[in-house]
Amino acid sequence: MNTSLMANVKKAFIGENKDLVDPYVQVFFAGQKGKTSVQKSSYEPLWNEQVVFTDLFPPLCKRMKVQIRDSDKVNDVAIGTHFIDLRKISNDGDKGFLPTLGPAWVNMYGSTRNYTLLDEHQDLNEGLGEGVSFRARLMLGLAVEILDTSNPELTSSTEVQVEQATPVSESCTGRMEEFFLFGAFLEASMIDRKNGDKPVTFEVTIGNYGNEVDGTSRPQRPRPRKEPGDEEEVDLIQNSSDDEGDEAGDLASVSSTPPMRPQITDRNYFHLPYLERKPCIYIKSWWPDQRRRLYNANIMDHIADKLEEGLNDVQEMIKTEKSYPERRLRGVLEELSCGCHRFLSLSDKDQGHSSRTRLDRERLKSCMRELESMGQQAKSLRAQVKRHTVRDKLRLCQNFLQKLRFLADEPQHSIPDVFIWMMSNNKRIAYARVPSKDLLFSIVEEELGKDCAKVKTLFLKLPGKRGFGSAGWTVQAKLELYLWLGLSKQRKDFLCGLPCGFEEVKAAQGLGLHSFPPISLVYTKKQTFQLRAHMYQARSLFAADSTGLSDPFARVFFINQSQCTEVLNETLCPTWDQMLVFDNLELYGEAHELRDDPPIIVIEIYDQDSMGKADFMGRTFAKPLVKMADEAYCPPRFPPQLEYYQIYRGNATAGDLLAAFELLQIGPSGKADLPPINGPVDMDRGPIMPVPVGIRPVLSKYRVEVLFWGLRDLKRVNLAQVDRPRVDIECAGKGVQSSLIHNYKKNPNFNTLVKWFEVDLPENELLHPPLNIRVVDCRAFGRYTLVGSHAVSSLRRFIYRPPDRSAANWNTTVRLLRGYHMLCNGGPSSCPTGEVVVSMEPEVPVKKLETLVKLDATSDAVVKVDVAEDEKERKKKKKKGPSEEAEEEEPDESMLDWWSKYFASIDTMKEQLRQHETSGIDLEEKEEMDSTEGLKGPVKNKEKSRAAKEEKKKKNQNPGPGQGSEAPEKKKAKIDELKVYPKELESEFDNFEDWLHTFNLLRGKTGDDEDGSTEEERIVGRFKGSLCVYKVPLPEDVSREAGYDPTYGMFQGIPSNDPINVLVRIYVVRATDLHPADINGKADPYIAIKLGKTDIRDKENYISKQLNPVFGKSFDIEASFPMESMLTVAVYDWDLVGTDDLIGETKIDLENRFYSKHRATCGIAQTYSIHGYNIWRDPMKPSQILTRLCKEGKVDGPHFGPHGRVKVANRVFTGPSEIEDENGQRKPTDEHVALSALRHWEDIPRVGCRLVPEHVETRPLLNPDKPGIEQGRLELWVDMFPMDMPAPGTPLDISPRKPKKYELRVIVWNTDEVVLEDDDFFTGEKSSDIFVRGWLKGQQEDKQDTDVHYHSLTGEGNFNWRYLFPFDYLAAEEKIVMSKKESMFSWDETEYKIPARLTLQIWDADHFSADDFLGAIELDLNRFPRGAKTAKQCTMEMATGEVDVPLVSIFKQKRVKGWWPLLARNENDEFELTGKVEAELHLLTAEEAEKNPVGLARNEPDPLEKPNRPDTSFIWFLNPLKSARYFLWHTYRWLLLKLLLLLLLLLLLALFLYSLPGYLAKKILGA
Repeated sequence: MNTSLMANVKKAFIGENKDLVDPYVQVFFAGQKGKTSVQKSSYEPLWNEQVVFTDLFPPLCKRMKVQIRDSDKVNDVAIGTHFIDLRKISNDGDKGFLPTLGPAWVNMYGSTRNYTLLDEHQDLNEGLGEGVSFRARLMLGLAVEILDTSNPELTSSTEVQVEQATPVSESCTGRMEEFFLFGAFLEASMIDRKNGDKPVTFEVTIGNYGNEVDGTSRPQRPRPRKEPGDEEEVDLIQNSSDDEGDEAGDLASVSSTPPMRPQITDRNYFHLPYLERKPCIYIKSWWPDQRRRLYNANIMDHIADKLEEGLNDVQEMIKTEKSYPERRLRGVLEELSCGCHRFLSLSDKDQGHSSRTRLDRERLKSCMRELESMGQQAKSLRAQVKRHTVRDKLRLCQNFLQKLRFLADEPQHSIPDVFIWMMSNNKRIAYARVPSKDLLFSIVEEELGKDCAKVKTLFLKLPGKRGFGSAGWTVQAKLELYLWLGLSKQRKDFLCGLPCGFEEVKAAQGLGLHSFPPISLVYTKKQTFQLRAHMYQARSLFAADSTGLSDPFARVFFINQSQCTEVLNETLCPTWDQMLVFDNLELYGEAHELRDDPPIIVIEIYDQDSMGKADFMGRTFAKPLVKMADEAYCPPRFPPQLEYYQIYRGNATAGDLLAAFELLQIGPSGKADLPPINGPVDMDRGPIMPVPVGIRPVLSKYRVEVLFWGLRDLKRVNLAQVDRPRVDIECAGKGVQSSLIHNYKKNPNFNTLVKWFEVDLPENELLHPPLNIRVVDCRAFGRYTLVGSHAVSSLRRFIYRPPDRSAANWNTTVRLLRGYHMLCNGGPSSCPTGEVVVSMEPEVPVKKLETLVKLDATSDAVVKVDVAEDEKERKKKKKKGPSEEAEEEEPDESMLDWWSKYFASIDTMKEQLRQHETSGIDLEEKEEMDSTEGLKGPVKNKEKSRAAKEEKKKKNQNPGPGQGSEAPEKKKAKIDELKVYPKELESEFDNFEDWLHTFNLLRGKTGDDEDGSTEEERIVGRFKGSLCVYKVPLPEDVSREAGYDPTYGMFQGIPSNDPINVLVRIYVVRATDLHPADINGKADPYIAIKLGKTDIRDKENYISKQLNPVFGKSFDIEASFPMESMLTVAVYDWDLVGTDDLIGETKIDLENRFYSKHRATCGIAQTYSIHGYNIWRDPMKPSQILTRLCKEGKVDGPHFGPHGRVKVANRVFTGPSEIEDENGQRKPTDEHVALSALRHWEDIPRVGCRLVPEHVETRPLLNPDKPGIEQGRLELWVDMFPMDMPAPGTPLDISPRKPKKYELRVIVWNTDEVVLEDDDFFTGEKSSDIFVRGWLKGQQEDKQDTDVHYHSLTGEGNFNWRYLFPFDYLAAEEKIVMSKKESMFSWDETEYKIPARLTLQIWDADHFSADDFLGAIELDLNRFPRGAKTAKQCTMEMATGEVDVPLVSIFKQKRVKGWWPLLARNENDEFELTGKVEAELHLLTAEEAEKNPVGLARNEPDPLEKPNRPDTSFIWFLNPLKSARYFLWHTYRWLLLKLLLLLLLLLLLALFLYSLPGYLAKKILGA
């Protein structure tokens, strides 16, 4: 765009001065662009043109770009760009509307106008980044028409066309109104020191109004236009000159403050000394009156702001564990539904407004619908908020917030945004942009802009690219600014929100006029204050130095003063514990206003560098607590509490600041009234005042014990491998270092396991500082390199609390349990006191009482727990006689294999999930009851006991998780089961971090270029260890326990961390829902396993074209921990050509599992068995495992007694005492009771924990190239056996079951009542030529047909025809297995599993046209209705399931004969009966079929006799005479005789008529 310099040159040469811009509009949409004509030399061009795009709808493109460009011979430049988001101008819902817009003005923003030929901010005009100045406004309209697709001329042309458009009237965008903008600058501070030497002025602009610097005259008052309105019209950068002051003596605008030289605040920042005289600005401007749009957006913004504030409160309450967050959330939802109803009543005003566009109307309708439904949803959600559902409901509320923000964004602009520029030396330095809707005045409170008539704090930033990155973090200036925007006629209250106590200073011509705005305000009232900033601590700061640490200090700014804390070296969690006092602060305004709304405090954190200036690390804001002179300094308000303030670095969070701020008014008697300041207590630190007692937290001495186990997976640092790492632990300025690992490659574990240090920590756990773990590599010449660091943000989970012996509730629990025991046994207990009996015997009638066994070691309760139901079944079976046994169906032991157990367990898991869902609902109801009880006060005892009884009843009905599958109604309880986890084992057992934790080490962020990197990418290794934090001194009884080793502190009984050799056995069961890897949407998966140097690829056994492959494989690998402890199980896709692709992989940390107290080495089975499918896998028997656990946990026992009893600590377990071997011999054994003790190990006092059961875990497969997206799931389990123990047996055989070969013989005997389709050619009689077709599902190409029964007149057909269907069948899955090539190009066959279903169809054969389908039935061979004995008894309901017919399985029955109905759908899509078929189904195994062969159809061997069909069924065209005789004579005998008679009569009549004239003539002549 030409500059003013060019204009002067042009004027000199040519002698004319026109507007120096040749604009045209260019529109980009869906890869196409169209442009209007160029209007030469015009600042206010008129086009009246439309650009037409023809495209498919809905478009894949989400937005449209509209750009005004300046046509130039060299290159065209953009003047301004606007993006139209199609989602905001349309609605694709049921009551939606097509995209529509305007005609309306849209405002365009971009770079400032400068006098250089190259504009450094040209990108802003292209729409990249936030515009820093108003460029133009464009009137445009948009409409969409759906074309008639049948007209090829319309749809074929996709060229962009430009046509003339009918002009629109000027008033269509709204009546022009005079708006008034007022601003008062109350404070300007934190001005960057670069701008401190020249006078500074601030300029406010709205559109082009107020812009005095950029060479434009002020925009003129709108004048009535002669020419008609337009479709696209622009107010460009300049307007023709017209002086503002007119004959009415009206005010001229004042848009900038007087220049003033800044004064120094500190070495970084300056401030402007406004003191009591505050400069003001005011601007008049004219805009179309479209306030309604902005008002509606404001109402929604208000609702959204309130919602956001409420949700943040709830999150904070959950985080700090305050009570009743659910109540606050209910309040928030109540507020939301009220806000939505308020919107519905307010938004519907000004309906008849002439300038409302179609989009205004449609948007209003859709917003009202959305908010109405949102209000209702909020109401119903409010009722569902319970204590345990708060988090879920909070997530739903976040969706409301997003929707509100989306709806509040108005696509049709009206008033442009307001810009505030700081100018120095007539150059624009920094700016702030305020949306005009936020400043808009309304008499209705909800419609008022959120910053209208309020003092707003603005931070000015650098324009364009200069404001990005670290340059943009520094504040250019901080303004306290008061703004008001509204219609001129409403301006009487424009000063109402200012702090009171000022006098107006008006310009000369405005003196004495009340409504004339002031040019400055002079404050007569001022208050003196003292600010005390209690800077206690910062945490989780940004690591600014290469060591991964920082040397932080804080700088506090308030009004025009600043102070710094001391610098603390090398820490990310500095505890400054320092009070900064700001004296003699003068604040202007009334005291009560300052109390409620004090100015904000800015706190900046810097990193002190020995060289160069301090690095900026983050910034936060706070409001002080204000105490007036007449208030007492006492609770509840004072002294203030320490609070956490989030520190921001750019948009990213960079830690927290723990501080408190108080602003104390200095009364008439001076500082004597203020609370006293105690001088520096700590003289070592110099004259530094600590945070006073009462504000600073109460500290206690804690000891932090650190378990150093080892380091894993350390990546290279600066291309060098880590060889001699060390771990440094730091917390609150104290710390400890680990021993050095001398050769990381050889052994990455530490020699010295436990070290400790003492530190003073606050009593309040929420105020605990984080603990930092840093790993450094010790290089030659005493150099250290940081490898990575980890901040433990909360020490809470590592705090050890000694058990409280004085708990009063033990006795009550014990009494209650005794009561239960008496209930169970029907009498008082006869056990010695001090024991708890956990019985595994079947006699106990009470259901699942283990939940109550959590008792203290000193208690003397006795509890019985019932046995697993399968034990009961076994006992019953033994008692029964052989005759009874035959009735009950018992799976044959030899038939059962591992897969039987697996499938039974899967059913159990599904059942449990269902129960879990239903019990979740019960829990909600119960909680609701509890909360109402809490409100009503004590409930009567009767009610309570009734509730307790019902609870008990419920417990009896719902078996616990261990027994979900063994509910009495299920017969499958006889199969032993394992536990199928639908997720990783780690998530079930808390990552196996019961004593060994894994901390991810992150790369220290030296530069901010890595801000974009994810957490995963920054991980450079893992530290394994643990922490224990406890108050010193510990109770004596802890250290007095037997075998207490002081070198291990609280980490007693941990194993040695020397290298150990382990046999790792991986069982991979199957994968589900794999991500397709081939073009055909399938994959050819195989397993690859990597552990240390071992890499197994099972490439030969890939499974062709399967996304749910069953692998059924086990792999043995010998590994040595800790060097090889990360197991990777991957699924690859086999490819014939090229490399195989990784589908996904899962990583398992074996070390944590191996050392875990949950004993994840080999799962504990449900029952102990020495043969069969459920054989015990572990080389150690249950009794050996129990003995070992007791020894390691220093528990008394196990003492095995007679009759299957074992005593462990003070618990007695009972169970079966005999075992059966393969030959059926019974032997006495202790293994059953030992196993019952292991399965209830969590009930053992002190050392008890849940042991990992025999299981299958389901792990998600992930691909590093597609982070975060699950690529499928893999079911597997891992067993680990130390090599120094007895060797385990052979691996379990879990290879997939092989299908069994069967032959199904189907004989079609007869059909009946078949619908008659054909009309006879001669006789018109209905008949059908019937044949029957049959096939097994999946084998349609092998379908078999009977011969044709021709010309059935009654629907009866006789066939005696046999089909033979050989197939492979998997009994366990009830599926037919078939392998076939997908296409002729396939490399190998693909295996399919298909339900076993037989289809029978009846057809009507036609000779010259296609056969007609008449009806069909599909029989599921596992459960199909038993056939009827006769055709009469066979009804349609048999097939539709409307009558209760006994179901049979051909695999059990082997032979079935009967009649079945055949159905088809009629025109109304309803089933109707179209025939019946009599068939016989006979199933044989392949061997039986071979011994007893039969022929297909009616062939040998074992041929079927020919059917006895009636005479009509011969083929009529082979013997037409016979056929005609039969048809005609047989059917139309009488008709033919009558016709013959009639013919004779007609013949006689004809002869009579023929001979009559001759005869008459003869008579006459002969007469």
